[in-house]
Amino acid sequence: MGGSKPWPTAPVKPDYISRTTMAERSAFRGRRRSRRGVGPREPKEFEQKTIDLARVTRVVAGGKRMRFRATVALGDLKGRVGVGIAKGADVSIAIQKASRAARKNLLRIPVVGDTIPHQVVAQFGAAKVLLKPASPGTGVIAGGPIRVVMELAGIKNVVSKILGSPNTINNLYALLRALSRLRTKEELLRQRGRRP
Repeated sequence: MGGSKPWPTAPVKPDYISRTTMAERSAFRGRRRSRRGVGPREPKEFEQKTIDLARVTRVVAGGKRMRFRATVALGDLKGRVGVGIAKGADVSIAIQKASRAARKNLLRIPVVGDTIPHQVVAQFGAAKVLLKPASPGTGVIAGGPIRVVMELAGIKNVVSKILGSPNTINNLYALLRALSRLRTKEELLRQRGRRP
């Protein structure tokens, strides 16, 4: 029996690994797991919608260079809205760049009882956009990109009309110009030096 092997024993933990370190490690593992999407997600600040995706080409020395152009609108449904246009080698890159551009160009719209305060007309190039306030229950009467932007801005009752060019991007620029001209009654009185 002198040549028999000893019974296997459990591996002994080294002294330098303390219990606190093991506890910290397990807690860290739990944090990492929740970060991957197991834990509750925070509510988004902005809702985002892609209005237009187009494949565009540019002629370079070696031939044609193909890229993607994304037009993205985002809003908080409380009067803030932004539109961004960007190009990228991939669709996802273009959308990310456009959403970043939209965040940089946020516009605050005065909302009076779920509608706009007054009628406004704006033009950009050949595109012309008309916006009119509407009574409660009317809904968003708008077509194309204007409907998307109005819903993201949180305007529930509005009547709009595209009067000029059907070009999506020019209509968006005309719409943003129209929205930037909107003023509440109090703001107009303040501008004229009167008390609201």
